[in-house]
Amino acid sequence: MATKLNAQSLAGLPASVGRPAYDRAALRPGILHIGVGNFHRAHQAVYLDDLFNLGLDHDWAIVGAGIKQFDADRRALLEQQDWLSTVVELDPRGLSARVTGPMIDFCPVDGAAIIARIADPDIRIVSLTITEGGYYVDAKTGTFDAAHPEIAGDAANPDAPQTVFGLICAGLRRRRDMGHPALTVLSCDNLPENGHVARNAVLGMAQLLSPDLHNWIDQHVAFPNGMVDCITPATSDRERALVTSEFGIIDAAPVVCEPFRQWVLEDAFPYGRPALEKVGVTFVDDVSPYETMKLSILNAGHAAIAYPSALLGYTYVHDAMADPDIAGWLVHLMRSEVIPVLPSIPGVDYHGYLSSCVERFSNKAVGDTIARLCQDGSNRQPKFVLPTLSAALRQNKPVSTLALEIALWCRYLAMTVDPGSKIAVEDPRAPELITAAVRAQADPLAFLSIESVFGDLSENTTFVTAFAQQLAALEAIGVRDVLRNAAAGDAPTPPVH
Repeated sequence: MATKLNAQSLAGLPASVGRPAYDRAALRPGILHIGVGNFHRAHQAVYLDDLFNLGLDHDWAIVGAGIKQFDADRRALLEQQDWLSTVVELDPRGLSARVTGPMIDFCPVDGAAIIARIADPDIRIVSLTITEGGYYVDAKTGTFDAAHPEIAGDAANPDAPQTVFGLICAGLRRRRDMGHPALTVLSCDNLPENGHVARNAVLGMAQLLSPDLHNWIDQHVAFPNGMVDCITPATSDRERALVTSEFGIIDAAPVVCEPFRQWVLEDAFPYGRPALEKVGVTFVDDVSPYETMKLSILNAGHAAIAYPSALLGYTYVHDAMADPDIAGWLVHLMRSEVIPVLPSIPGVDYHGYLSSCVERFSNKAVGDTIARLCQDGSNRQPKFVLPTLSAALRQNKPVSTLALEIALWCRYLAMTVDPGSKIAVEDPRAPELITAAVRAQADPLAFLSIESVFGDLSENTTFVTAFAQQLAALEAIGVRDVLRNAAAGDAPTPPVH
């Protein structure tokens, strides 16, 4: 008989299920984490659970926080099970489950409560998983978008902020005014130089509020860069049923993930940190080599397979990877136009890393969906694909297959207007993107001129020509033949005007 997960039921779980070996009642908070999604619970929370199981650093427990309705929904589910989470590792050689317990509280989804927690001197790290698009970066300038309506709203109402960065600034201001030390802001999102991006957002918000606050944060708050990695699918009824049938646990919000996780961090925590190096986290002086490899190959690889897989009707990533045309396209793109652009780094084997990514994407047990990979393209493309494209253009290297990746995204968006299409675009800019993608079938610049996504790339003739050719080829011969031609190194036929 299945057992509903909560603190009282831990002892009665099947012996095969791991559980906290520490006294959760003795934990004290040290980290406020904003954005308690699946990735956080499969990654940062697992590392802390491992550390606590060693009997170490029990004053670094997690307090959750969030500002969206889905955060409130997640909080309600986790509260019923005393903030415990079931984490299932989807190893094709055999599934394993554990219940993790490093989270001891979750702020009400209320600005005043979150500000109070940030100001609490027990909190020495505020960590974030707020998605790649949550940092208010202007795609054209690469800087903080101080004119964004939500940021402007917080600047006009500093005592009732609605954004993450308005809340952080309000909390830091209260810490300063109360004479408490500053803290570390730790981004755990998939962004190039995520620490610098977080710093720009916090300082940009602070500058709008008070030059004195800006200067205090600039002098005292730390923003280490980090690279995070663990493929973590969304939770659906399928995953909830798996946890119940395989492990006898009724968990309203379980997490499933691949049997791989990596975390590389700059060791810049002036206000202390948990000893995560004891449980596999790598601390380095410079994260960029690891970051470049992961964002340019793994994250961009997900983007590369997402749209052709959706257009060819695939639901699951592992099924798409079993298609030789999709797998061949991915490998060719990476070997021909991505890896040659990346800087040579001693000890880093890009081709070996690519092979490991292909293996991870092909893991049937993960059950990752194409729909998840297709989400939020307007934020993910500028972070994962366009930097490589821009570097290739600067280096006068080929961009035909990189242009094809963009053309496949455009084609995917345009197909949503087909009455027979089952594609539903999940993107904050969906209406604008779809309209532009439809227009691009006749005028490619209609899509590339979206400055919030492409910046000034529409002014590069080499890229515009390559994109137009690939878009025309998709229209003329279809996705599969274009993928085959690309993998074979065949250039697309120029469009006929």
